[in-house]
Amino acid sequence: MFPLQRGRRLRVNESIRSLVRETSLSPSDFMFPMFIAEGENVKVEIPSMPGIFRRSIDLTVEEVKELYDLGIRAVNIYVKVSENLKDNTGKEAWNSNGLMQQAIRAIKAACPEMIVMPDVALDPYSIYGHDGIITNGDVENDSTVDALVKMAVSHAEAGADFVAPSDMMDGRVLRLREGLDAAGFQNVGIMSYSAKYASAFYGPFRDALDSAPKEADVVVPKDKKTYQMDYANRIEAIKEALSDVEEGADMVMVKPGIAYLDIVREIKNTVHVPVTVYQVSGEYAMIKAASERGWLDHDKIMMEQLMCIKRSGANLISTYFAKEAAILLNK
Repeated sequence: MFPLQRGRRLRVNESIRSLVRETSLSPSDFMFPMFIAEGENVKVEIPSMPGIFRRSIDLTVEEVKELYDLGIRAVNIYVKVSENLKDNTGKEAWNSNGLMQQAIRAIKAACPEMIVMPDVALDPYSIYGHDGIITNGDVENDSTVDALVKMAVSHAEAGADFVAPSDMMDGRVLRLREGLDAAGFQNVGIMSYSAKYASAFYGPFRDALDSAPKEADVVVPKDKKTYQMDYANRIEAIKEALSDVEEGADMVMVKPGIAYLDIVREIKNTVHVPVTVYQVSGEYAMIKAASERGWLDHDKIMMEQLMCIKRSGANLISTYFAKEAAILLNK
């Protein structure tokens, strides 16, 4: 029979489409990644990320207040530390008066309801640009994990709501949970970068923090492929997410975003904790570059990608578009 069911009846106008829409976005779906610089009244745009800045703590606090007023409820923070503070141990990472710790305290004092999730990894503090301690030409797993525990506890002491280990060391979630609990921070959560792929999409981020692997006078890995995941792998991502949940992760993350939505759905179907997706710097930069040239409609492609990430199973989206998208949604 000629179709009794016509899908187009449910697409006749926007009112009908909105009634049957399966996925929706709100500002509270977003987490805004922020880059923090030393000094006062500092605001430096990152050339490969138009509209994104490294800000000093005072200006970061003002931006956080604006984000909260827009309905955004979480920030993921990263610091750019001075070269003279970098070494192979990363010891500046757990300095109680370090840039990250000062930033956490300032944000929580100014906007207590904003959820602060500081990055836990050694690459901003490493003279080699790696996420851990270099020993015998490679990133040494267990000594790095010991350092990450000290780093995470210092974040909790400063007032962090969650810690966000992005390092991809084996066993680090368990050790972080044990370390936080032993220090009395049972209510500080862990958002683990569980399926973090060795991706070429991270280039602008590494420009922002000067955290790319560097040439050195000792043997060091030329890239991060010995600890970040092979982008050809799917089952491995499920295994990593399950392992992190078993070790105590409260949330898991897939990174990058739009090219990995199959992984997001696989993990969403497997674990019973919230799933975060990081729409990374290269994804942001590609949309900005194409829209500047008139090849794409900026706002439409931004919202389409964010909606697709949410539709794939994301409970939370870490995105540099958070502020722009929230402004559009609030209109």
